[in-house]
Amino acid sequence: MTHQQALAFGLIAVTIGAFVWGRFRYDLIALVSLLAGVLLGVVPAKNAFDGFSNDITVIIASALVVSAAFARSGIIEALLRPLLPHLKTERSQVPVLTAAVTLLSTATKNVGALAIMMPVALQVARRTGTSPGRLLMPMSFGALLGGLVTLVGTAPNIIVSQVREEILGKPFGMYDYAPVGLGLAALGVLFLSFAYRMLPKGRTPAANIDAALAANAYFTEVQVPDDWAYEKNRVADFHHMAHDEVRVMALLRDGRRKAQPHPNTRILPGDTLLLEGEPHGLDDLITRAKLRLTRADKPLSMEAPTEEVRVVEAVVGAESGLIGETALRSDLHGQHGVNLLAVSRSGFRLNQHLNRVRLRAGDVIVLQGGERSLPGALKALGLLPLAEREVRLGGIRHALAPAIILAAAMVLVAFQVVPVAIAFFGAAVVMIAIGSIRMREAYAALDGPVLVLIAALIPVSEAIQTTGGADLIGGWLSAVFQGQAPLLALAAIMAVAMAATPFLNNAATVLIVAPVGAALALKLGLNPDPFLMAVAVGAACDFLTPIGHQCNTLVMGPGGYRFSDYPRLGAPLTLLVLVVGTPLIALFWPLVRS
Repeated sequence: MTHQQALAFGLIAVTIGAFVWGRFRYDLIALVSLLAGVLLGVVPAKNAFDGFSNDITVIIASALVVSAAFARSGIIEALLRPLLPHLKTERSQVPVLTAAVTLLSTATKNVGALAIMMPVALQVARRTGTSPGRLLMPMSFGALLGGLVTLVGTAPNIIVSQVREEILGKPFGMYDYAPVGLGLAALGVLFLSFAYRMLPKGRTPAANIDAALAANAYFTEVQVPDDWAYEKNRVADFHHMAHDEVRVMALLRDGRRKAQPHPNTRILPGDTLLLEGEPHGLDDLITRAKLRLTRADKPLSMEAPTEEVRVVEAVVGAESGLIGETALRSDLHGQHGVNLLAVSRSGFRLNQHLNRVRLRAGDVIVLQGGERSLPGALKALGLLPLAEREVRLGGIRHALAPAIILAAAMVLVAFQVVPVAIAFFGAAVVMIAIGSIRMREAYAALDGPVLVLIAALIPVSEAIQTTGGADLIGGWLSAVFQGQAPLLALAAIMAVAMAATPFLNNAATVLIVAPVGAALALKLGLNPDPFLMAVAVGAACDFLTPIGHQCNTLVMGPGGYRFSDYPRLGAPLTLLVLVVGTPLIALFWPLVRS
């Protein structure tokens, strides 16, 4: 072992130890590791920041933006809507929801697919009385399995493709992962459809600040357009459409008000409706029924043409000048350039015109305004923004555009017209340009800590290769597996990746283990491709802890899970993937070179 190899191994060992210790943030550990690598001389200073411009980082960042735009479109909810009323028990809910998120994660990044489907699952659980804990973990595991199918489904696939290009001169294609990924995903969904019974039932989910804030019942006013032609035009239809989460509090027609209209009352073009409900339900009903917020039709003055319209939630403070005033009398639009969209008042149901509601201290209101004018308006009016939380209410949705753009990008990659990084970067830019997702939302979608982790660790992991460390470890392992069945070495590499990913983060696992797996294959005279595939599968399949992958972390609170719940369902699934995945990889990617 050379001096440089010893330094590289020492740096990796300390980095892994810091990850396992868990005392510091992953991204900070990666940055310190990169700096240490430069100071030790194992990472050339000129290559220190190559990770930030690497295709891996670009692809993952672009996929996150594309997934966020896809979620914003509401197309998945629309496709599942006819099916949801039939999902009355967990026996039907788990297979359908798990299969849906698995299928979706084959086209978008797995954590994005889960984020799209979680609100749907929670709504189903709330409506039917099912425990969210029986639904969310199978969905998380399904998202991980679905990510195995395509290049962009999960970070390990993207990184392994890059490692293959560095070693063999050519990356994996968009659908090279599909034969193995589809088989494991189908088997996993089948297993989860029955094995979810291993999870605890009836446990109360952990409290969540966003969920608590979203539970506020809002009062808002909408206008039925004059050219409105909607088949479901009764009050009862609106209640049913919103799963009874939104109520029509009053109907205003020809200057007359009808409070608590009868369910059979027909809604006509030109009517004004006073609605009460939670923000998500109101937004969904207003969008689906093609209604218009009455206070949002007033044009907002913008200081610059590049300024975006924002909708924020704020509390009327004790010293606010709005106390005892109405939106009409205070002239919110004329004086401050903002529109009042909704009001929430604990313990009261409002049934009068929104602009005539006398505001009180403690009322929660929703305001629409330009991003530059809103902060000044909030301060001048004595309003306190809630947890920097932005509320979506009656905004424009591009339902089909994100799906069409994503499909076009995948087709271009499949036929090798453009590289993956360019295709998904282009898709993200187009979605932002046409308004499918706003620039602010795109920035919010970027997972900064993960992107920094990957970008910083790429040069560090390359030190193992450039110093010859990967070949050295490959030589040691080849001595162990020499004369053994090649399938055993393949299973060992997958098991190592599976064991490491809960503690290192899957991206870090691939960056460290993939070069070693390829070196082992070359030392044994075998094809490196199946070993790289085994690393990708092993690193992507973290079913044992809530910390190894964002999907598992995302469902922990809403599902009410404890650390010990993950191996309860995850351990048998991990064993299943290892036992079935190893021969499946060997079937489609022969171990012996032709």
